Amino acid sequence: MSSIRPVYIIGGARTPFTKSMTNYMGVSTQDLMTAALTSLVEQFQLKGRTVGDVAFGAIMQNPKDWNLTRECVLGSGLHPHTPGYNVQRACGTGLETSWQIANKIALGHISNGISGGVDTNSDLPITVSKGLKKILLQLNSARSLQARLKILSQLRPKDLMPALPAVSEPRTGMSMGQHCEQMVKHWSVGRKEQDELALASHHRAAKAWQDGFHKDLVTPFNGLVQDTIVRGDTSLEKLAKLKPAFDFTGAGTLTAGNSSPLTDGASSVLLASEESAKANSWEPQARFVDCEVAALDYVGGDGLLMAPTIAVARMLTRQKLTLQDFDFYEIHEAFAGQVLCTLKAWEDEKWSKRLLQSPPLGSIDLSKLNVHGSSLAIGHPFAATGGRIVASLAKTLKTSGKKRGLISICTAGGMGVAAILESV
Repeated sequence: MSSIRPVYIIGGARTPFTKSMTNYMGVSTQDLMTAALTSLVEQFQLKGRTVGDVAFGAIMQNPKDWNLTRECVLGSGLHPHTPGYNVQRACGTGLETSWQIANKIALGHISNGISGGVDTNSDLPITVSKGLKKILLQLNSARSLQARLKILSQLRPKDLMPALPAVSEPRTGMSMGQHCEQMVKHWSVGRKEQDELALASHHRAAKAWQDGFHKDLVTPFNGLVQDTIVRGDTSLEKLAKLKPAFDFTGAGTLTAGNSSPLTDGASSVLLASEESAKANSWEPQARFVDCEVAALDYVGGDGLLMAPTIAVARMLTRQKLTLQDFDFYEIHEAFAGQVLCTLKAWEDEKWSKRLLQSPPLGSIDLSKLNVHGSSLAIGHPFAATGGRIVASLAKTLKTSGKKRGLISICTAGGMGVAAILESV
């Protein structure tokens, strides 16, 4: 992308992030995503206007939202001629959509576009059991009352139980937290280290809210004006009292305090070419330089959330950069343990030789890591996290006067997405 038309991040808008099953109960996925998009439309005077394309996504997507992005576009104030499509790459969805829109702009196919994502566990796509589905389909084809009664006679009480979505890996049957427990044991990451990282995330997020950093990135919605999960008053003592949440054998170190909570929220990002930015009097905040995706054999023992280490290494090689050439690091905090495993892997010779196919990338300055807090404190509405990070890092580069930022996001399925942003 660096050798073709430059792409700029103009700004972002998101809803407040809040714990699932609380403030957004009764709010649909579509309404939540539309709220973030509408705020972006109003902020950048896009009402009644057409943009090149819009890409959103959701992991916990209801079948009724098969045309989610297009419906959000039609409810946002954008001109109806604006197209939209859905994307899903697990927790990397919000960054993946930004990458796709950026590529279209870079290639000259569109001059501007909007990316983002949404997830709300308060609007879960609850489905029927396989047994009930089979019976309902047979009933639909039955031609007589006798045939229908015969089909209904096959119905069993267990068939009436609804099927709830689970945040677990189909290949292993294990949750993300259980997989991360395996990772921290492999990399010898202790409970105290994880709690210290979680504490830093909460304190940094609380300070960022106190300083007004997040205010123009977050639009009030459904009675909320800011994120509700941030705990500026937490302490290591409070975190240490929490019990393990995934491993109950006595060896577990992941808790509700050092793991990101189930969260509801939506985010959106406006990207544009230089020509479009000038024509619309938009002041770019950062340049979208590059992006990379990777996957690994987590079933074979590589570690479910370790693929970003590979994505980052490939991207750095392509850009002829080192891991130390960054002023800010946005490493998505699915779990504190996952972040710490990633940092250890970048320093590990065996891991680097086998999976990164390079010498160890080395260590980073932790004072540059997630400087305004991240998912442990702010929350993690799966598909919305990437958009939050892109918009936040772009603003950080703009307001700090620093040069370069790195994004690293782990995802379900043993994948990872990474990106580089630079100041304008």
